Amino acid sequence: QVQLVESGGGLVQPGGSLRLSCAASGNIFSINTMAWHRQAPGKQRELVASITSGGSTNYVDSVKGRSTISRDNAKNTVYLQMNSLKPEDTAVYYCRMAVAGRYYWGQGTQVTVSS
Repeated sequence: QVQLVESGGGLVQPGGSLRLSCAASGNIFSINTMAWHRQAPGKQRELVASITSGGSTNYVDSVKGRSTISRDNAKNTVYLQMNSLKPEDTAVYYCRMAVAGRYYWGQGTQVTVSS
């Protein structure tokens, strides 16, 4: 079994920055793709960014140039650095990891961008 624990969410003013972290623990040999998704109230969950085991990254257009996804394989951890935050970035952010052909999800961390 694999558990994911996210941290780093909170309340930030527009234009501010946050760094989200998600650490995996449990029966892990290797982790393939790591990703961040988000779900705003009344909206469907969407993919924000992903990073493959080889380091290739992908971003949704709305965060390109403002966010950076990275991973530390030794720590089984994925990060999402978000800059120039906007009110429309407000959502619950979930990490997802692919381990041995299965997807695992974190419990979610709230990000609120408001003055």
